[in-house]
Amino acid sequence: MFRFHKTLDVITLFHKQSSQASIRALTILKQQSAIASETATEDQASDHSHQHTKQRVEFDLNVSEDPPTPDQLRNIFEYIGPQRAGDLVKGARDEADAMKKLKENGDNFKRPVVG
Repeated sequence: MFRFHKTLDVITLFHKQSSQASIRALTILKQQSAIASETATEDQASDHSHQHTKQRVEFDLNVSEDPPTPDQLRNIFEYIGPQRAGDLVKGARDEADAMKKLKENGDNFKRPVVG
């Protein structure tokens, strides 16, 4: 029987290798991705009760050291709100200012951010 495969959600980590917080976030996301994609071993084939206790959703992990695109930044602001622009982009007062500062210098983007 033909069946469509569900596309996985994509989680993007805007990463900075020199940041300990970013390295910790990457480690956690990699661990969770591995756990979510685990399947039953031969010994577990008849007992799936442990898999029903918590539903883990598989996802594709995208790690980027580049700053977000304008569309990605807009999506992040839709989630956190434009009043938190300074939390994402150094010195930004609002979403438009954040876009401008990010365009001027990609290093103005504060990492890590998971989108």
